[in-house]
Amino acid sequence: MTDPINPDHYRRGPVEAIDVIEAAITDAPHMVPAYLQGQALKYLLRIWCKGHALEDARKCRWYIDRLIAKLEG
Repeated sequence: MTDPINPDHYRRGPVEAIDVIEAAITDAPHMVPAYLQGQALKYLLRIWCKGHALEDARKCRWYIDRLIAKLEG
């Protein structure tokens, strides 16, 4: 049975995506860019795991575009 809280695509590779994301966002200047970076990373890290790579790439791009807009001010 698949765990709805922690599905298999969360645990691909030697570390969980959440561990990578938590480590990556620690230097963000505040919560909003950290959140946007984390969301983009989430989709990028799992892009090949769910069978919807193009959709996940588009979601990642949406968060990156929003992050860029926030950084541009």
